[in-house]
Amino acid sequence: MNKTYTVLNQLLVDIFNDILIIEQNALKGSELGDLSITEVHTIEAIGKQSGRTMSEVAQDLKVTVGTLTIMVDKLVKKGYAERYRSEIDRRVVYVKLTHKGELVYKLHERFHHEMIRNIISDLNENEEEILISSLEKLKEFFKKKYELILRKE
Repeated sequence: MNKTYTVLNQLLVDIFNDILIIEQNALKGSELGDLSITEVHTIEAIGKQSGRTMSEVAQDLKVTVGTLTIMVDKLVKKGYAERYRSEIDRRVVYVKLTHKGELVYKLHERFHHEMIRNIISDLNENEEEILISSLEKLKEFFKKKYELILRKE
């Protein structure tokens, strides 16, 4: 293996693990210690817009509606989210954040803003473009892998 491969592999593994650990520790040290990272990411997906359908949120999280139902049940029980049915089509179920859920959403959003601000603070415009291009390629790789998984299911 060459040096570039080794360095990139270690960077990606470290970054992924560090983000998870930092997010988990931020939750433990707050009044939001009753949430898992998965629950926070579910809150993030719900909070993008007020009153999203369960199907929309499940699609964003790349999980089934059944899996999301279990996740939302926990959030409802803890007071972070609530469900309601469409007045037009009672089969359609919406989910939205409570005030408590909105606070979590804003805290998590603040963490992401801080992370991005820190990443780009010392980059010039050309370096920003290279970073974006590189991350787009990485995202495309994962997207293709994900699509292969879906085809197998």
